[in-house]
Amino acid sequence: MSQQPYPMAPVPPPPPSGRWQPERVDVVPGTEFGLVQLRVEPITSGLAIGSLVAGIGAILVSLIVFCFGLAGADDGWGALVAGAFTLLSVIAGAGAIIVGLVARRQIRSSGRTGQVRFTGRGIATAGISCGSAGAGIALAGLALSLVLQFSAAT
Repeated sequence: MSQQPYPMAPVPPPPPSGRWQPERVDVVPGTEFGLVQLRVEPITSGLAIGSLVAGIGAILVSLIVFCFGLAGADDGWGALVAGAFTLLSVIAGAGAIIVGLVARRQIRSSGRTGQVRFTGRGIATAGISCGSAGAGIALAGLALSLVLQFSAAT
């Protein structure tokens, strides 16, 4: 049996950094070991971010509805092109609303012991607001382009 020339010293734990900090140390009964449970930092919900991006996209597309609706009202093609972009804006707005509501549910139900805690409730609310505003602005732009086109035709 070979002996080591010097006894093994216990390895000290690494110093806590900003990312990995121990939350609790549980002793394993009958041994000299312990189980370290690390604190899980909260994460911004990806669904909330996606909702905000889709909502901003709906607003930007609704501005295109106004541009094409006004530019093509005299030539007769404005309402057609504005209608196509209105459909795109309403789909993006509805997606932003649905994903934002799912994100708010995800954020509300997260954070139980041992689970990741999501943040971003305000971002999800902003996505819902931007999505509904974008769809509403696009529908108003389509209505305006239809009124202008029919009034220019008569």
